[in-house]
Amino acid sequence: MSCRVAVTYNAKKKCTGELPIDYYSEFDSEKTINAIKDTLEDGGNEVVLVEVNYDLLDFFKNNHVDIVFNIAEGTCGNSRESQVPAILDFLGIPYTGSGVLTLAMAMDKAMTKKILRCENIPTPNFQLFKDYNDTIDPHLAFPLIVKPNMEGSAKGISTSSVVHNNTRLKEEVKKVIDTYHQEALVEEFIDGKEITVGILGNGNPDVLPPMEIDFSGCKESGEYFYSWRMKEYQGDASKHLVPTFYCPARIDKEVERKVSDVALRAHLLLGCLDMSRIDIRLSNKDNIPYVLEVNPLPGLDPDESNLTLIAKRSGMSYKDLINGILGSALKRNMVYQKDLKEKFGVCSIVSCGAIEERRNFH
Repeated sequence: MSCRVAVTYNAKKKCTGELPIDYYSEFDSEKTINAIKDTLEDGGNEVVLVEVNYDLLDFFKNNHVDIVFNIAEGTCGNSRESQVPAILDFLGIPYTGSGVLTLAMAMDKAMTKKILRCENIPTPNFQLFKDYNDTIDPHLAFPLIVKPNMEGSAKGISTSSVVHNNTRLKEEVKKVIDTYHQEALVEEFIDGKEITVGILGNGNPDVLPPMEIDFSGCKESGEYFYSWRMKEYQGDASKHLVPTFYCPARIDKEVERKVSDVALRAHLLLGCLDMSRIDIRLSNKDNIPYVLEVNPLPGLDPDESNLTLIAKRSGMSYKDLINGILGSALKRNMVYQKDLKEKFGVCSIVSCGAIEERRNFH
């Protein structure tokens, strides 16, 4: 089925002035944006690119689209990834990916961890620091890792973020709070394999084979886990930042089953739709898969993003991945509209013809 698709995005820019060096790291490159556009067009769709700014509401009020392929990170605020879905929900326009509540919860790492704990999904022990002078929970065991509570793309995370004593802990907490103007999440650093799991679809989602990221070849860089520098410059041999990817991960079938089960439970618990990527540390000590983060809006760079790499190594082309995400969202929306019509005799729960009024703008 051919559609008119808007791709909503935030384009990566160069940092200037006093902005942190990683300020725009979550945003997408021109390469990624164009790759998605070209792939959707190759699938027979008409595509328009829409950069997210203060004109977004006016654009959708005055331009008809059938669906939005959303990769936008939002512009500011603690729940910024929810901004575009909130506007689209308000206007009754379907979109790919998770909804407002899921994106807001996943952005808040501490909240996500509390929710995971409620369902007995393993996640590292943690504490949220509002001030660097807060008293540390005596149950937390060093080494600890300090990170901003509401950032993605490993922003604010470096090798110095891993601390082994109270003095260094206070230094890193202060740095996070002063730089990112938000609470610092402090969690136990799990010594183990870095694993990430891609999940696609709805209903009974497809859990793709877990991918292991091996940093042993990056020793000369001093990096040994997914820091911001590792994510930003991944593949740069001159910086010795070339990890090795194993998909499926080098784990036995029973452990793989545990990892996949934990990832799927986290995906479903937060209400992820169409796609997600679940980041896990598999403990060397006891083979427990600890969920570090749930990513309902994973990167889709055609060559470098982990979900893309997992899909490729699972036999899925980039075209299959992108058009599959679109197809999943279209199917989900059609089922939703059918259910509404059967239950209420209408194709939208919005009353007073608001959706039809929106369409009359076009």
